[in-house]
Amino acid sequence: MSIGASGTPPRTELTFRFRGRERRLGPFSPRRTLLDWLREEESAKGTKEGCAEGDCGACTVVLVRAHDGKLVYSPVNACILLLGQIDGAELLTIEDLADGDALHPLQQAMVDTHGSQCGFCTPGIVMSLFALYHQGEAATREGVNRALSGNLCRCTGYRPIVDAALMTIDGAPTDRFAASHARRLAAIRALDDDRDLFVGDEQSFFAAPASEAALADLYARHADATLVAGATDVGLWVTKRLATLGKVVWLGRVRDFDVIRDESHSLQIGAGASLADAAPHLQALHPDLGGLMSRFASAQVRASGTVGGNIANGSPIGDLAPAFIALGASVELRRAGVMRSLDLEKFFVGYGKQDRASSEYVAALKVPKLAADEIFRAYKVSKRFDEDISAVMAAFKVTLQGRRIASARVAYGGMAATPKRAAALEAALAGLDLDAPTSWSAAASAVAADFAPLTDMRATAAYRSQVANNLVLRALAEIAGLASPTRIGDLHAAE
Repeated sequence: MSIGASGTPPRTELTFRFRGRERRLGPFSPRRTLLDWLREEESAKGTKEGCAEGDCGACTVVLVRAHDGKLVYSPVNACILLLGQIDGAELLTIEDLADGDALHPLQQAMVDTHGSQCGFCTPGIVMSLFALYHQGEAATREGVNRALSGNLCRCTGYRPIVDAALMTIDGAPTDRFAASHARRLAAIRALDDDRDLFVGDEQSFFAAPASEAALADLYARHADATLVAGATDVGLWVTKRLATLGKVVWLGRVRDFDVIRDESHSLQIGAGASLADAAPHLQALHPDLGGLMSRFASAQVRASGTVGGNIANGSPIGDLAPAFIALGASVELRRAGVMRSLDLEKFFVGYGKQDRASSEYVAALKVPKLAADEIFRAYKVSKRFDEDISAVMAAFKVTLQGRRIASARVAYGGMAATPKRAAALEAALAGLDLDAPTSWSAAASAVAADFAPLTDMRATAAYRSQVANNLVLRALAEIAGLASPTRIGDLHAAE
């Protein structure tokens, strides 16, 4: 059968590189995870299952893809990655690193620094460091800590692990993978045949369209299919809900679906752009967005998860939606070639519900840049600093006239069934004098009229209400330029 209107027969097997050779894989369950395939069919038992939700990192493997003439090494959570998502990549696991009897330099350094005790977490830790090893930059302690934010160790502690990384990662990899770079780049490029992928039949399939035309056509015919970008959310449907996914459409091969365009007045982000790729662009838009992205889950999740996926799943605690709503972002929706643009704040209509018609999908986000008289702030409050879901997420954009706030756009996450603007608070902030802090508390209290939060495992309703109020005061203190520190490590917000 064909996926798109072209009528060209699709490829019916996964094609990827594994253990130094090209592999082709025929029929498989659309919901099968990479971890299950590795352990159950390939006996690659070095990759472990810990949490089965992409949190502990014991299952970390590396996918290598060709991008802009070079190889990109990305750590991913095999426990929630669907098997079909490795199409076109080279898959590397802990068993692949040694060169014969000689350990990889990172493995040897872990031995030398006594960086492993029980060893259950060690394979995932080494694979995360292996991806960092091939990024081409010398390691710093901060960088290593960021790379390991998605790997939990409860035996050794991180000091010897970080030491192993610092003594090994110097920005000039010398392992056998670096030596075979040109040959492997050519082999991985050869996997991209620009054909649609369709494994299965009309009742159950894993499909990966190669173009938006093919995507639109396939989704129009199978509106009951599950669209998957990074699977960082859908993967948990499989491992935690034990959901049956009969039809899966993976967006990772759609040509140009991940393009990011930095235009004069806005940032255009293709829905398929990974969180990792979008992070430097968002950092350039405003440092608070860069800070938010650095705390967005883990390196593994940022490598797989996408901007469009974070918006399309409609979570009330998604980190990007409140920030984008405060900035006045819009979402581009497409259905069978018909496009429409919608203010992002109007996209979320109820818990888990969006203004999205049958067969309509999120194609791109348009995020306006700040004007000269606009100031932006974004804050994430969670139990853990790294790799945690927000209890409260708040974002503020204010327009100034001298030392007065002329207007404000404020959005919160975690406070309602959807990411939502705070209309009463916005009205209270309009006209506020930044040189009259005694008036700020009354304005901040207006947020109580906007939300009636719930109590759950992340926070109580009372805590959320108090935090929401306090974040208004924090934003005002920073915007007004007060000297009191408001950031962890006594860091002041960048203007």
